[in-house]
Amino acid sequence: MIPKSVFGRTGHLSSRTIFGAAALGSVTQDEADRTLEVLLKFGVNHIDTAASYGDSELRLGPWMARHRQDFFLATKTDQRTYQAAKEQIHRSLDRLKVANVDLIQLHYLVDPDEWKTALSPNGALEAVVEAREQGLTRFVGVTGHDWTVAAMHLRSFERFDFDTVLLPYSHILMQKTQYLSEAGEVFALAKARNIAVQTIKSLVRRPWTGSAHFASTWYEPLVEQTDIDLAVHWVLGNPDVFLNTIGDIHVLPKVLSAASRYTVRPDEASMAALIARQEMVPLFDR
Repeated sequence: MIPKSVFGRTGHLSSRTIFGAAALGSVTQDEADRTLEVLLKFGVNHIDTAASYGDSELRLGPWMARHRQDFFLATKTDQRTYQAAKEQIHRSLDRLKVANVDLIQLHYLVDPDEWKTALSPNGALEAVVEAREQGLTRFVGVTGHDWTVAAMHLRSFERFDFDTVLLPYSHILMQKTQYLSEAGEVFALAKARNIAVQTIKSLVRRPWTGSAHFASTWYEPLVEQTDIDLAVHWVLGNPDVFLNTIGDIHVLPKVLSAASRYTVRPDEASMAALIARQEMVPLFDR
């Protein structure tokens, strides 16, 4: 079973690996059902989906009638204005077949102009806060990726007291000095405020090259179990973060297996050997 830890100020005892439900975006209901059974097998009790993840919310909906109480359920809105975000939130609840979720996040809030719109009067943040006031959610979060995400999250923290945050985090990415510094500030501030930190892109090997994609991720992932073990164990070696799983149902069981066997963070020599062996390249570059 995967160990659990308190998910920041929410107080929820969440599995250290959170199911990244983007993996359900383009699968059948039967495939989704089998995947969710795997989650239960490993003790995963936290699901992170989004309105923009294809059919993900639709695939989760049938399960929520029986298992809503078994999961901390989070979704996201990628709309930037109040009205559009409000409509999308209600559509997400309908698709998920639930009266409420535990967390609604402003999705991929990185572009400065979109950030300004979303966090200004009549912006998307107002819709999420209203949803919280109406009991449609209990917590409010912000997510993002790309090189500038950590710096943008720091700006977001100045504007609003978010309960959760999500950003990329992997050994190879943290070799980039500027990202290491900015992400470090996010982690420090989150710890001081008891903001739950979710991390993504832990299994990036490199950006896709060529046209043959063997996984439903927008990067080429590590696929060998020994390599996945190293990447997953390195992330889980930071006790202040949660690892959101890969967006591919076929690689997912290997991630969960690795998480269930975590004991200690790999040393730098082991991670350097992984980078060299797999010829790893950071997903983002300036």
